[in-house]
Amino acid sequence: MDLEVYCDESRQEYFSTKRPIAQERYVVLGSLWLESVHRTDIKTKIKALREVHNIHGEFKWTRVSPSRQLFYTELVNLFFDEPIRFRCIVLPASQLDAIQFHRADNELMFYKFYYLMLQSWILDFNTYRIFIDMKTNRVRQRLLHLQEFLSRSNYFADVAIVQALPSEEVDLLQLVDILIGAVGYHFNGGGASPAKQAVTRAIEQRLGHPIQPTRKTEEKLNVFRWRPGGGW
Repeated sequence: MDLEVYCDESRQEYFSTKRPIAQERYVVLGSLWLESVHRTDIKTKIKALREVHNIHGEFKWTRVSPSRQLFYTELVNLFFDEPIRFRCIVLPASQLDAIQFHRADNELMFYKFYYLMLQSWILDFNTYRIFIDMKTNRVRQRLLHLQEFLSRSNYFADVAIVQALPSEEVDLLQLVDILIGAVGYHFNGGGASPAKQAVTRAIEQRLGHPIQPTRKTEEKLNVFRWRPGGGW
């Protein structure tokens, strides 16, 4: 089976600096998984939603607003109606200590958590093409290293590529941004935005329960809340 994985993250700045955080905040890395044969159909349906709601340019969590609320809630329904899966890892920002645990290399820490998010959903005898939102890396080979480590730990799977793409040109990366935005919104205590509250409720209504950490076996919307001492 040929699969594609689209990845994005929220609050990346917490990986680049170590500073006291007044209250517990969470960073979310997220990934959207689909069979390659479904990509064109899903992209066509997203494009149709764009046309209906007159949405041009990049859509993202920070742009959720009352005037565009219906578009974003319909994106949520599209996610639940289509053969797409979502897995994310929720990280407590105060515990992201690159100095103690990652050889003082914030970038290395960032990609270790990407590995942790991806590795357990890569299965034998499948081919995976992984696409990550484009960013500037200090070490140019980071994506190649991630691909190599994923391949080594999944010997009978084919991790064909790990490639950076510009999110403003890729609707599936933008859909990841919406889902990680909602997860982060929930874990960080929500906020005063009625539109974001509505999008988050739309997800929870389709789930049948609040956004929360899930079992490892959850296949549709899988939330791994990482704890420094281990555990799910």
